[in-house]
Amino acid sequence: MDPRDFGLDNLPFGMVSASDGRKRAAVAFEGSIVDLGELVHRGFLDEESLLGAETLNAFLACGPGAWRAVRTRLQQLLGPGASSAEREAVRAASFSQDAVTTHLPVAIGDYVDFYSSLEHAANLGRILRPNAEPLLPNYRHLPIGYHGRAGTIVPSGTTIRRPHGQHKAPEANAPSFGPSTMLDVEVEMGWIAGPGNAAGEPIAADAVREHVFGYVLVNDWSARDIQAWEYQPLGPFLGKSFATSISPWIVTLDALEPFRVAEPQRDPVPLPYLRAREPWGYDVTLELRLQTRTMRERREEAVAISRTSLRAMYWTVAQQLAHVTSNGATIRPGDLFGTGTVSGSEPRTQGSFIELTWRGRDPLVLPDGETRTFLEDGDTVTIAGRAERDGRRIGFGEVTGTIAR
Repeated sequence: MDPRDFGLDNLPFGMVSASDGRKRAAVAFEGSIVDLGELVHRGFLDEESLLGAETLNAFLACGPGAWRAVRTRLQQLLGPGASSAEREAVRAASFSQDAVTTHLPVAIGDYVDFYSSLEHAANLGRILRPNAEPLLPNYRHLPIGYHGRAGTIVPSGTTIRRPHGQHKAPEANAPSFGPSTMLDVEVEMGWIAGPGNAAGEPIAADAVREHVFGYVLVNDWSARDIQAWEYQPLGPFLGKSFATSISPWIVTLDALEPFRVAEPQRDPVPLPYLRAREPWGYDVTLELRLQTRTMRERREEAVAISRTSLRAMYWTVAQQLAHVTSNGATIRPGDLFGTGTVSGSEPRTQGSFIELTWRGRDPLVLPDGETRTFLEDGDTVTIAGRAERDGRRIGFGEVTGTIAR
């Protein structure tokens, strides 16, 4: 974790534990982790939902007024103008990064993963339907997504076991059951919901700030061979449900505000319920890194195999929020909504191996001469994220996982 990514402009929220094993709400600041409950206990922070918290869900339910008040107060306590008493309270509430274990920041009740990168959707269309129109007719009209399995969302650093399932080779007469041979990553981000809605009451596209707390990095691990055999007619199932990894720190919308950018032009213009008055694109750079078992044994660093940006996403958080609740469905504090794979149109800007290698046709050649079409046992994958603009810089840290049989 680069301390320069976690200055006063950022202050991301998470859950950590120290040597006593007790979970505590915290923010990351430069090279330290600050225990928020301890600041509440000492009377320097006024937000009771953070005292003794084992998840951030209760704090997220408080809404943007409470979020902004806590963040503003933390900027005072951690800033250069803090009093000696405030500095001492912060010192007493702080841990070094190496002294804590990070955990899932929220209890995730529901998980939806969208399909919001037009470039990714078009690439998969060309790969899977080479003789047809890459985009299905509905793609430009609504944010497409699927409901994932919240129970298999895991924190960064969790080992990912290679999934088993049914898959059928094109030349085979029948499917077989066994370990996936086309294990893939999906470079994504995800937004975390704050206050929800009542059943039957949709949320407007303009209500992002009232219902979205912030963003994390997401790796929606995918078994492409299992997915290819099962996904018709009802979509992703076992090829996706075995694991999804997220980064430990939630970067708030307030921290992201300076990096908000215009969205791509949409054609046709979305239906009225999907239109927002403000743009909700974000200029966040995402990097995919790979370290093989051989590289690790040689003590070689991971290599970057792709770099892409969230700013080109066709559907944004505003449309995702409006669409997922448009039928009266509810969201709740702590729910996770993935952006879907983030891919660009230039070489090495794709967020998955199936695109980077064109489903194995064009293997990646690593600097040490190793090749990859999909992930092999022992491979460690890391996704990192950062935003830089007009002298400001914030980071999301990393989400990482190692493949095991």
